[in-house]
Amino acid sequence: MAHQKEKAIFHDYIHSKNLRHSEQRMQILDVFLKAERHLTVEELHKLVQKKNPSIGMATVYRTLKLFVDSGLCRELKLNDGITRYEHLYGHEHHDHLVCTQCGALVEVCDAEIERLQEKLARSHGFKIQSHKLELYGTCKKCRH
Repeated sequence: MAHQKEKAIFHDYIHSKNLRHSEQRMQILDVFLKAERHLTVEELHKLVQKKNPSIGMATVYRTLKLFVDSGLCRELKLNDGITRYEHLYGHEHHDHLVCTQCGALVEVCDAEIERLQEKLARSHGFKIQSHKLELYGTCKKCRH
């Protein structure tokens, strides 16, 4: 079955925190994992509603926080003030190109940029624990 490792991680996390293993949480997880894109709480809620209309926005929000705490996803806060959530587990590190007009997000990975960041940190005696790079501009579609 798809996403079994992620589901096992979440189950173990819920168990370790003595939280209830609810069907609603698992439905939200299933929808989130299948989406494979950056989602706002509202966007995820709309997708979840198609599967189970009784799941409210607050439940989706609280469950997303559990996903973050368990390491399955991370919050992505961009300059537009909108928080999005992206898959973390099993996904390679990447940076983002963000269109300031339409909000398009492009995931990019460049080994040279990663090497330069490490070199810069070392030259200042700094050890990087984590980082994110967001480049803001206008996408090709918006420029035309």
